[in-house]
Amino acid sequence: MNMVAIAKILIIDDNPKYLADALPLYGYEVDIAKDGLQGIKKLTSENSNFDLVLLDVMMPNMDGWETLKAIRQNKKLENIPIIMITAINEEQKEISGLKFGADDYVVKPFILPNLLARIEALLRRSTWQKEKHSNVDLKFVKEGNIEPLTSREKEILKMVSQGASNNDIAEKLYVREVTVKTHLNSIFKKLKVKNRTQAVLLAMQMRIIED
Repeated sequence: MNMVAIAKILIIDDNPKYLADALPLYGYEVDIAKDGLQGIKKLTSENSNFDLVLLDVMMPNMDGWETLKAIRQNKKLENIPIIMITAINEEQKEISGLKFGADDYVVKPFILPNLLARIEALLRRSTWQKEKHSNVDLKFVKEGNIEPLTSREKEILKMVSQGASNNDIAEKLYVREVTVKTHLNSIFKKLKVKNRTQAVLLAMQMRIIED
């Protein structure tokens, strides 16, 4: 069965075998660049359509930090989600990485489920950003036209906006996943929206939750 990839990820790493083998098993399409220069070439090529970049810090020719700066200086790439993979847990470096425009970082040796959760959360946020800029058809609803959300519903919507899945929310709130679904259906009904993306966008637009 030919499955459509969830997203296309560029791995910029001189030793990418583990990730290149693992990520496709979870439905991601993967491409590889062995160093920063090659990575930038792939990202800026005409038919480049990557959704996210995994960027290793320690690389020959052009390290991860330089690559990150170069990617962010390119207008077309300034919003692409980037996760830095760093071998050393140096607080300073990580902080400077986030300052240069990385969206997240993981420290080697990382645990795959942890990385997958971060990838998923970033892709979700990135989809919302795109929809936000392409003016999703959200008729601006006046505060008075919708039923107010309960504090639990607001709490769940806030978690959804941070990229949490129903399962994450259930675990955090110590409830069953089916309970989370019931809450979400109630939220969709009250906000008169069809899905999570619209609910989050509308909630941000109406300041029900802060961005």
